[in-house]
Amino acid sequence: MSNISGKVVVITGASSGIGEATARHLAQNGAIVVLGARRTDRLEALASEIRSEGGRVEYQPLDVTKREQMEEFIGFAQSTFGRVDVILNNAGVMPLSPLEALKLDEWDRMIDVNIRGVLHGIAAGLPIMKKQGFGQFINIASIGAYTVSPTAAVYCATKFAVRAISEGLRQEVGGDIRVTLVSPGVTESELAETISDEKGREEMKEFRRVSIPASAISRAILYAIEQPADVDVSEIIVRPTSSLF
Repeated sequence: MSNISGKVVVITGASSGIGEATARHLAQNGAIVVLGARRTDRLEALASEIRSEGGRVEYQPLDVTKREQMEEFIGFAQSTFGRVDVILNNAGVMPLSPLEALKLDEWDRMIDVNIRGVLHGIAAGLPIMKKQGFGQFINIASIGAYTVSPTAAVYCATKFAVRAISEGLRQEVGGDIRVTLVSPGVTESELAETISDEKGREEMKEFRRVSIPASAISRAILYAIEQPADVDVSEIIVRPTSSLF
């Protein structure tokens, strides 16, 4: 039996992109997936497809910026299945723009989703994992957690923060709880559609000419989960072979 079979995996931002691909992949490998996102119509369709293939899945509406919703979401997974093995903090937004464009609302949205969303997931899940004596957090960062590019200063700052939070959490909970940071390179997703700034949108179109499918990231996530309990895959960068960044 696979080390992933029967594990309860909670996924935020599960309605598209990496979250959706990971939900499918993990369910196909025997995991029980609990999906959260704001677009419940997409979650319902995804859950229906997973069930039609014999997978086990539940879902709830979720806005990761709302702490109470995150607590209810993680609590729902625990009460339904008796435990929470993995929390995949995947939800993210990327409305790139030059700092001089002063898109403060977009800066706030990135901070709320990309940083607070991860912290809310940790805050909701950590007491459960400490009590049950096992668990794993997988936080999705980006190659933007390692280098900064024009129009991406705030986005990269949020991903640098996710990297720092993940490492701090790993050092604090080492022993029974594993912490993995997954940093995708250019990956097919809807993130670029959130870019309202024309310059940022054009630069991203050029940047994304070479990309990998979301399934490439889901395979890395599965690899991290299926390791034995005493093996913590702490950090993974997955990027196109031909990518310079």
